[in-house]
Amino acid sequence: MHHSTIDIWSGLTYLGEGPDGFRPVLETYVLKGAKQRPAVLIFPGGGYQVTSPRESEPIAIQFAAAGYHAFVLHYSVNHRRHPLPILDASRAMCIIRENAEAWRVDPDKIAVCGFSAGGHLAASLGVHWDKEFATSAEGIQPGMNRPNALILCYPVITWNQFAHRGSFVNLLGKDADQQLLDLMSLDMQVSEKTPPTFLWHTYEDQSVPVENSLLFAAGLRKHGIPFEMHIYPKGRHGLSTATPETCQGDMIPDPHVATWMGLCIEWLDLTFGRA
Repeated sequence: MHHSTIDIWSGLTYLGEGPDGFRPVLETYVLKGAKQRPAVLIFPGGGYQVTSPRESEPIAIQFAAAGYHAFVLHYSVNHRRHPLPILDASRAMCIIRENAEAWRVDPDKIAVCGFSAGGHLAASLGVHWDKEFATSAEGIQPGMNRPNALILCYPVITWNQFAHRGSFVNLLGKDADQQLLDLMSLDMQVSEKTPPTFLWHTYEDQSVPVENSLLFAAGLRKHGIPFEMHIYPKGRHGLSTATPETCQGDMIPDPHVATWMGLCIEWLDLTFGRA
C-alpha cells in the first residue's frame, strides 16, 4: 500500500486561508498492483469542529483490506463555513479521478463514506454535487465530483426537531436564514440524481437521533433511489468500527454493531458489480 498526504488546494486558491495555517489534506491509501479497483473517499466526523482520527485511518484500513483504494479527507472545519467543506469534497473527488490511471482507480466506482457531520458532508455531495456552490472553485470540474455511491454512518441530516444543532451552527453560523437551513437539510434535497446509499445508525443515539437516517431513507424511497439501511437497537453515537481498535474513554466495543462494516462491503460489492 502506498500512503501519502496531499494538499488538495496546492497551487490553487484556498478560500478558507486563515491565520492558523490550516490546509485541507487528502490522505491516500492506494493498493499496489496493476489491477484497477474501486475506491472509497472517507469524511471523518467531528461536528464540523474537527475531523476525528477514530473515523479516519481505521476506516481506510478496513476498506483497503476488502480490496478498495481508500482516501481520507481532512476538510475545512472550525470557523470555515459552507460552502468550504463541500468545495473540499468536490476537489478531492476530482483529484482521485484526475489520478485514476496512475492510482489504478475505477473512475466510475468511487463511493464517499461519512460519519456524523462527515455523513452530512457525504450526503451533501450526494445531493448537491451539481450545484454551483459545490463546483465554483479552481480545480473542480462539474460532474467529476459526483460520487457513485454514498455510505452514511450515523449521519447528521436534518435541521428540524431531530437536528444536531452544533454541526449546523459550525457549518452555517448562528444566524443562518431558513432558506439556507432548508438547503442543507438533506432529506429535503434528495433527487433522482442522488446515488445509491448505505446507511446505519443506532436507535439509542442521543447526539444525532436515528430520525436523521430515517428521514434521508424516506427521501431516497420517494425518489426511487435504492438503499440499504441498518438500525442497531443498542449503542451510543460515534462508535466508528465499534471494535476495540476505535473505542476510547468509556466506549465499549459492540460486536453486533461492528457487523456494519462487513454488511457495507457486501453492499458496495453488489452496487459496484464485484459480488
